Amino acid sequence: MSTIPWQDRPENSNDVMWRYSENPIIDRYAIPSSNSIFNSAVVPFEDGFAGVFRCDNKAVQMNIFAGFSKNGIDWDINHEPIVMQSGNTEMIESAYKYDPRVVFIEDRYWITWCNGYNGPTIGIGYTFDFKEFFQCENAFLPFNRNGVLFPQKINGKYAMLSRPSDNGHTPFGDIWISYSPDMKYWGEHRLVMKPTPFEDSAWQCTKVGAGPIPILTEEGWLMLYHGVINTCNGFRYAMGAALLETDIPENVKYRTQPYLLGPAELYEQVGDVPNVVFPCAALHDVEEDKLAVYYGAADTVVAMAFGKLSEVIQFTKDNSL
Repeated sequence: MSTIPWQDRPENSNDVMWRYSENPIIDRYAIPSSNSIFNSAVVPFEDGFAGVFRCDNKAVQMNIFAGFSKNGIDWDINHEPIVMQSGNTEMIESAYKYDPRVVFIEDRYWITWCNGYNGPTIGIGYTFDFKEFFQCENAFLPFNRNGVLFPQKINGKYAMLSRPSDNGHTPFGDIWISYSPDMKYWGEHRLVMKPTPFEDSAWQCTKVGAGPIPILTEEGWLMLYHGVINTCNGFRYAMGAALLETDIPENVKYRTQPYLLGPAELYEQVGDVPNVVFPCAALHDVEEDKLAVYYGAADTVVAMAFGKLSEVIQFTKDNSL
């Protein structure tokens, strides 16, 4: 396995998660056509890392691009968007693609994203090499966002988190889980988690959505997620964590009352959409007890944060709603 990016906790810091000192790692103009690059996905690949990046162009058309890195921090992103071939369907229409996630399951890398097909829904595709990509049937009817696959089958079925929504900037949102026997037909939809009452934990009282691919731990599935509060200045996005039951992940065992990371730095507070911390990918090393999270900042750039895996789990248990 490739050595994941890492930076030790700063001196005099007691934070459970801390920012990379050289943030942001990907600038909004990292490729010639881009207006912004954010909310992107990363996985170990060969002797380094591969990623699928949301790059909005200067017409603010949303699409996904492949990229590669030796160290997970310095990225070479293709200048042209991913072109899909037919996978398990001939229907590969798409008005837009954004907010991808990537996971290796069994023999290939699966990609999910918010797909524009008569409104936002969950697109699914796969690749073996990050050069050729194959698009599959959309998972759900519109409207839906934040489709996040689990990295292995659960009780013999593929499992995916999502957030049913509406056609605009959704003023609501719950996390659901759905199951599939074949990565084409999805059902057995179950509610996982709702926003909190304002007085209990206001940072996540408007909507919640799954972030990176869940991580299997001895305590269950560690699910990093974003939570949103609607303020007088608009939506504010922060990152929290939950532990889901291993064999029945719709059962939430613990869920953070305080957030793990919220918009505080200039690159998180100022951008195309102010005050956004939006996690989409996480690398982890169990033996080294390391967790590295990639997140979109202010819907403009990509940044990183680090934490000890054991400390994040303990924090989630000790500070649960």
